Amino acid sequence: MPDLPCDALIIGSGQAGNPLAKALAEAGQTVILVEEAELGGSCLNYGCIPAKMLVASAERAQLVRTAGELGIEVAEKAVRVDMAAVQARKRALQARSRQNLARSLAPTHPGLRVLRGRAAFVGERRVRVSAEGRADQLISARRVFINVGTRPAVPGLPGLAEAGYLTTNELLEIEEVPQRLLIVGGGYIGLEFGQLFRRLGSEVIILDTGARVLEREDDDVCAALQAGLEAEGVEFVLSGQARRVSRDAATGRYTLTVDVPGGERRLHGSHLLIATGRQPNTDALDLAATGLQTDEKGFIPVNSRLETRVPGIYALGDVHGGPQFTHLSYDDFRVIRANLLENGPRRSARQRPLPYCVFTDPGLGRVGLSEAQATEKKLKFRVAKVPVAHLSRAQQTGQTTGFWKILVGPDDRLLGAAIVGPAAGEIMTIIQVAMLGRLRYQQLAELVIAHPVWAEGLNVAFRSMR
Repeated sequence: MPDLPCDALIIGSGQAGNPLAKALAEAGQTVILVEEAELGGSCLNYGCIPAKMLVASAERAQLVRTAGELGIEVAEKAVRVDMAAVQARKRALQARSRQNLARSLAPTHPGLRVLRGRAAFVGERRVRVSAEGRADQLISARRVFINVGTRPAVPGLPGLAEAGYLTTNELLEIEEVPQRLLIVGGGYIGLEFGQLFRRLGSEVIILDTGARVLEREDDDVCAALQAGLEAEGVEFVLSGQARRVSRDAATGRYTLTVDVPGGERRLHGSHLLIATGRQPNTDALDLAATGLQTDEKGFIPVNSRLETRVPGIYALGDVHGGPQFTHLSYDDFRVIRANLLENGPRRSARQRPLPYCVFTDPGLGRVGLSEAQATEKKLKFRVAKVPVAHLSRAQQTGQTTGFWKILVGPDDRLLGAAIVGPAAGEIMTIIQVAMLGRLRYQQLAELVIAHPVWAEGLNVAFRSMR
């Protein structure tokens, strides 16, 4: 069978690959988009969207449980979680989103073809696509864009393979509320899933090797998030190293043996979640056929334009390493579009802000430098910090947990922020826009803001700086 030629071959239907396929097709190029699984990548199928839908259900359950704090009486044990209904709601949105995505691709772009199957290189820009029940298809492209994403990383813990376990992929599809959920990993994923399943009714224990959760964040941020989960009954086992795991064949109960300071603990649970990070899906690509080499973790090194060391081959999204966020993957598309299709200034993947959120309660919104990062860089800065409990909106709603911390440079411009509390991501985004506009903190402090919204806290956040 002769090769199928194209201008652009995109491997992976993720948050960078989909819009890039459409943009290149609209520019008159012939494009082939290869996807082995569902359209939409990790965000739609087993990441942001399904996870945040479960978080929303858990939040609603918690609001009912705590309604008495605002004078609303509810019957004892009024909250009954119908996990089948929770999953049905989630799957309905996923199905609609996949259908909308499929409609937005090939049918409306004559130069774009979606090809299902597994892609593997047989040359520099030559790829074989294999699918069960169909002959292999060889594709030759002028440019190849790798957007294959990542999958949960699983540690080599003795007994784990024999006992079985869940990753977030499986936990997102679970049909029952775990009675007692053990979580190995106290990062962003472990905290979000720990709190949401606690709110759905599970007992939850989170194990982490560090002395604190979220080790990349400032100490006060870590302490606030951990305290918030502990207040709801989540138990933390920190500075603990999992040594082995076993599962009782009769009862299905897990036993996780952990080395902790001062001795050994045995943690028991009905379900076990492994949330120890993610690894790139590069191992099945046969990259050696291109001359490309990955780093020691399997990620593909790129330059600021997302080019690999092989001309004509690019890597987009999580697969090139660094922070793994949907919004950065989408911005990778913007980098490629600007540099290949537009006549404006060149765009870099290195010089861009890194905003992100943790969807716990209290939540976290982060942008720019943390206090620890600014100190490490030996920058001069001041810190404006206000407890959420001091804000008018917090007192009205009863949501008083957390704080706002904003770093200010010697020129009175903002260096970064950590917003811990309600509407954390929305407030963080306001600060990000202010940073983009190089506003001075006085302009936020004096801004006329509608009363009594959460953002009004910007009027008071800078009253006390150190």
